Amino acid sequence: MNTFFLFIIGLPILEIFLMIEIGANIGALSTIALIFLTAIIGVYFARLQGIQTLKSAMISLYQKKIPINELLSGASIGIAALLLIIPGFFTDFVGFLFLIPFTRKIIFSIAFKNKKKFNINEKDEVIDVEIIDKKDEL
Repeated sequence: MNTFFLFIIGLPILEIFLMIEIGANIGALSTIALIFLTAIIGVYFARLQGIQTLKSAMISLYQKKIPINELLSGASIGIAALLLIIPGFFTDFVGFLFLIPFTRKIIFSIAFKNKKKFNINEKDEVIDVEIIDKKDEL
């Protein structure tokens, strides 16, 4: 069976299960208030992290560096904000993991551990080419 299909079915089941269990322990109104509170706090911190990442990207651009880390951080902050807006405790937990810079670096290192690091100043090969203009030959 398709893993994406299992994820689409399994995530809401997990969220409903967690809401029922937490609601049984702290009450229904407290659970609803907690869901709203995590969404508000998460979006606030996503905004702060987004502004900080934008400033870091601008500094990298001024130093004539490619802001690859800032682009990845910005994308993960956007995903985190989306996960925090979706009601549920598991998505909020994963969203907060994407918001914390320390855990974000760990997630990036795990995701890209087999990838070759990109360095714009790295010169492995020199390709010598000659351009011939066809108009000059006529």
